Amino acid sequence: MVQLTFKKIFKFWYPLAATWLMMSIEGPFLTAIIARMIEPKFNLAAYGVAFSFALIIEAPIIMIMSASTALVKGNESYIRLRNFIYSLNALITFMMLFFLIPQVFDFITVYLIGLPQNIADLTYKSTLILLPWPGAIGYRRFFQGIMIRNNKTSRVAYGTVIRVVTMSLTAFILYHFSELNGAIVGAAALSTGVTFEAIASKIMCLDIVKQVKGIEEEKNQPNLEYREIFKFYYPLALTSMIGLGVHPIVTFFMGQSINAIESLAVLPVVNSLVFIFRSLGLSFQEVGIAMMGDRLENYKPLRNFATFSAIVVVGILTFIAFTPLSHIWFSSVSGLSDTLTEFSIMPLIILTILPGLTFWISFQRALLVYSKITQPISKATGIEVAGIILVLFIATHYFSLVGAVAASLGFVIGRLAANVYLIKPYNRALKMKIN
Repeated sequence: MVQLTFKKIFKFWYPLAATWLMMSIEGPFLTAIIARMIEPKFNLAAYGVAFSFALIIEAPIIMIMSASTALVKGNESYIRLRNFIYSLNALITFMMLFFLIPQVFDFITVYLIGLPQNIADLTYKSTLILLPWPGAIGYRRFFQGIMIRNNKTSRVAYGTVIRVVTMSLTAFILYHFSELNGAIVGAAALSTGVTFEAIASKIMCLDIVKQVKGIEEEKNQPNLEYREIFKFYYPLALTSMIGLGVHPIVTFFMGQSINAIESLAVLPVVNSLVFIFRSLGLSFQEVGIAMMGDRLENYKPLRNFATFSAIVVVGILTFIAFTPLSHIWFSSVSGLSDTLTEFSIMPLIILTILPGLTFWISFQRALLVYSKITQPISKATGIEVAGIILVLFIATHYFSLVGAVAASLGFVIGRLAANVYLIKPYNRALKMKIN
């Protein structure tokens, strides 16, 4: 048996890490552009809220990449999962259309969240432009999972290059040659980029799909029925829905907190920086699923690689947070005012540990998905969201903390609670596979 080395893991992982890193650049890039346009505080707030809404509607489809990595083994499983995903894509697009009914939208943004009318109007236009986003995400993640399973991770990175380039060109053109508001420029750039990436992913996967369609499922393996796909996938979808559903809730609490507009403006910028480091951990989940081995023979080197990587990313982000580099990033790179820059420092310091916790939970989820034990994943996310909401409520109502600081505390404490909860099912899955 050939030992799985750090070098081999890195060779498989780095295109996926590069993919997530390129996607993580989108946030800082677009917020930096918005911050340099007219009325940056209002447009940053509107863009952040619109993006949160798009994420929650997209949530049911996000884990499709893990599902296609784990399940697509031949012609029949490919067709069944493809049909399942296309149906789910249609459903979430309809959900977004329903949300965009003006009466529904105003009730949520103005009456529930309490956004000022000018920010609510900007948010509506931005969300409308993001309509193609959820379906395009589901489409491309399905084909990306197939590429990962067939050891073509570099193609995933190529698709993201196309996404980043088209997104950047769209933002650049609209910034220089249009009179559009910053929030609308950001939304248009995101929608354009992800649409082109989805098309590119399908094209790059054509030869792999042809090979997959020529593979007959193993005789000793039961057929992959739709009810089995649903049973496997709904905890993963629920995980994303619960996890991303917290963003509008966070927006609601920040809207009721001290310095609400400032918090709404800076949190997307802070999260964009932290996401650069979190993205490395998020990209590791599919690596764990694909490389674990038939009987977990690669478990230890994968675990050690994840641990080492977690320590590195937390160390780098901590160095940024506690040095003048943080001011340089928020002021010079992101284009925030001196006041908003000062608002950003404390949330960043609190969030420095989050990338490490992301590596931890990604590896926990990878083992559980590999073992087809997906229900604990959604339960852990429920615990995480409950922790975030509880911390936000206490911090804003009883300690009168600034909204962005309260949200950062909630993100860290909630994620740590989820990590701790998954220890038991993780150990159970480990023992089951080894034995």
